[in-house]
Amino acid sequence: MLSDTIDAVATELSAQTSLQATDPEIARLIEEEERRQHDAIRLIPSENYASRAVIEATGTVLTNKYSEGYPGRRYYEGQQVIDPIETLAVERARTLFGADHANVQPYSGSVANLAVYLAFTEPGDTVMGMALPMGGHLTHGWPVSITGKWLRPVQYGVSRETGTVDFDEVRQLAHAERPKLIFCGGTAVPRTIEFDRFAEVAEEVGAVLVADIAHIAGLVAGGAHPSPVPHAPVISTTTHKTLRGPRGAMLMCREEHAAAIDKAVFPGLQGGPHDHTTAAIAVALEEALRPEFADYAHRIVDNAKALAGQLMTRGFDLVSGGTDNHLILIDLTSKGVPGKAAAQALDRAGLETNYNTVPFDPRKPFDPSGLRIGTPSVTTRGMGPDEMATIAEMIDRAVDATRAGDQSAIERVREESRELASAFSAPGIDA
Repeated sequence: MLSDTIDAVATELSAQTSLQATDPEIARLIEEEERRQHDAIRLIPSENYASRAVIEATGTVLTNKYSEGYPGRRYYEGQQVIDPIETLAVERARTLFGADHANVQPYSGSVANLAVYLAFTEPGDTVMGMALPMGGHLTHGWPVSITGKWLRPVQYGVSRETGTVDFDEVRQLAHAERPKLIFCGGTAVPRTIEFDRFAEVAEEVGAVLVADIAHIAGLVAGGAHPSPVPHAPVISTTTHKTLRGPRGAMLMCREEHAAAIDKAVFPGLQGGPHDHTTAAIAVALEEALRPEFADYAHRIVDNAKALAGQLMTRGFDLVSGGTDNHLILIDLTSKGVPGKAAAQALDRAGLETNYNTVPFDPRKPFDPSGLRIGTPSVTTRGMGPDEMATIAEMIDRAVDATRAGDQSAIERVREESRELASAFSAPGIDA
C-alpha cells in the first residue's frame, strides 16, 4: 500500500516537473487556479470538484488515440484497449440510469442536444423548449443559437405568480404548434422537473420528449430527483456538474431510437471521440454507482434547501420561493443591487456565483437582476447546513456592502470565506 502511494506521488511529481520544464507559465497558471478553487466558496451550480481518479483518467495517453466509430465498428486499427473502455462507460451509464441505450461520445451538452435535433428533425421543423430568460438553455431553440436559426422554435415559460412551469400554457402551445420535439429541463430551474406531465403533453401531440438533465444528472443517479427514464424516450446530459465527471456529455434513449442517436453523433456531428474523456466518464459513473454517492446527492438538496431558507430569512427574494434541487435563483431587485455587480463583488469576497436573468426580468441579459447559485461544490467538500447558514450571512453582508460601496466590508468577507474554505478539503486538489 505504501509503495503504491509512493509510486502515485512520484508519477504526479514527474508530470508536474515535465509541465514546469516545458511551459512554466502554463504550469504557474494551473497552480494559481488550483489555489483559487481551493480557497473559494464555489457556488456556481454547474461547477463541481472531480475526484483525483477522474482527473488522472482525463490526463492519460488515451489522448493520443483516434477511434472514429463505435466498439467493434471502428475506422482505425489499434482499438484493443479503447473498445473495452467505451463499452465499460456505456454499460455503467445504462446501469446507473436504467436506460436501454447510452452513447458516451458527445463532446459537450450542446453537441448532444444538436445530435437529438439531427436524429429527429429536418431544417425548418417546429420544436419546443423553455425560453432562455425563463430558465431554459440556448440549445432549446433560443434565437441566437443554431437551434433557433435552422429550426422553428416555440417556447414556453413560467407563471408570474408561482415561478414554475405553466402546464396549461405548455399544453395549449403544443396543441397549437404541433412540435416534433419537446425539450424539458434547463439551466436555471430550481424546482422538480415534472417529466410525467411533459410526457402526457408530448403523447397528445405526437412529439418526442427530450429530457435535458445536464444539471440534475447526479441527483437523478443518486435518487434525489425523479428519473426521466420512464417518461422521456430521449435523455441528454453533461457528465460534470452534479455527476462530478469530466467535461463531456451522454445521450440515453429507448432501444427503438438507438440507431438514430448513434448515427447523429457519428458521423452526423463528430469525428473521433475523446477517448481520455470517455475513460474519465467511466470512472465518474463507477463512483456514482457506489452507495455513498446517493448520500452525496441527497445532501446537495438538503444544503440547497437550508441555504435557500437562510437567504429568505434575510430578505432575499427567490424565484419560485425556494428550491427542490441543487439550484437557487435569486432576484436582487428588492435589494437594490444588479446581479452583475453583486456577482463581481461576491467573487472579490471569495464567494463564486454567476449573474443570471430571472423570469420577466426588465434588465438586459448581460446586466440582469438575478444571481444563480447552487450547492454541488460545497457539498462535495463536506459542508452542511451549519456552513450554509454562514454562507448566507456572508452573501447578505457582501450584497449590502456592494450597495453601499464598502470595499473594506468585502475584504472582511473575503478573509472569512477563505477561512471557511480552508477547513474543508477540495477533492482532486492537493493544498
